[in-house]
Amino acid sequence: MKNFQWLIRREFWENRSIWLVPAVIGAVLVFGAVFGHVHFGEDFFRPDGNRGGIAAHFTLYVLTAAVGASFLIVASLTASWYLLDCLYADRKDRSILFWKSLPVSDTETVLSKLAIGLLVLPLVYLLIADLTIFLMSFVLSLRVGVWGDSGLWRADIWLQTQGMALYLIATMAIWYLPIAAWFLLVSAWASRAVILWSILPPLAIYLMERYFFGTHLFGSWLAERSGTGYAMRAFHLPGDGSAWVSTTLQNGPGTETMTTPSSLWAVMDFGGFFGSWATWAGVAIGVAMIVATIQIRARRSEI
Repeated sequence: MKNFQWLIRREFWENRSIWLVPAVIGAVLVFGAVFGHVHFGEDFFRPDGNRGGIAAHFTLYVLTAAVGASFLIVASLTASWYLLDCLYADRKDRSILFWKSLPVSDTETVLSKLAIGLLVLPLVYLLIADLTIFLMSFVLSLRVGVWGDSGLWRADIWLQTQGMALYLIATMAIWYLPIAAWFLLVSAWASRAVILWSILPPLAIYLMERYFFGTHLFGSWLAERSGTGYAMRAFHLPGDGSAWVSTTLQNGPGTETMTTPSSLWAVMDFGGFFGSWATWAGVAIGVAMIVATIQIRARRSEI
């Protein structure tokens, strides 16, 4: 366990982008909140009146979703590149010779890098995103001129967003395990052009299946695994049961309808995700590729 902790620390020392990139994004967003153009009516944040009350209730939802989406996109790209590069870089700069001379197993090395890409890096992004949202809420409250009764400071919604973020990190780590494991496998095996090698074998399998069998099972599985399959199993989507509600709002002389979650707890579909065979089939494939990565790592030396 101590070796594993030091391996995690090593990744922070050698890969400053793990914390530096989200810190820069957070600073840019806070800078925009301080100096950017803000045009909100005061009633938008106050929990009184029809439109103002609904807006106050969901202001933190909207702010968290917007900031969270920005961090999630960058975190996904950063994690993908990290997993593709980490084992390859060890061989390219010959640091693999140093680490193989230490009492650190290849299993610990591979698992530590997998943990960084799937768990540690997202948690770092979550912490910095939380700080960013807090600072943006503070700035926007001051600029709009409301404070204690602002919808930006609802503790219950903040707790729900934290639960949603942790649920996202845990379930995405499970769902995308085979993709992360494939990136690590390529990183451990390829001698050059890791991005190209991560694309060519899946593309070749897809084309060969279409040519010889006239089917597209592999392509459908890959599209589902990297596309909408996760959301369909992990969440109750709009129109699904009582998780979403529609509210009619007064907008001057007319009305409009807004569909919002009844609560973030209700949107999470634990049974649909953990009860799906696709979830655990992906885990089995991911574990098999991690085992293969460890074996390749044990037999590979510097480039």
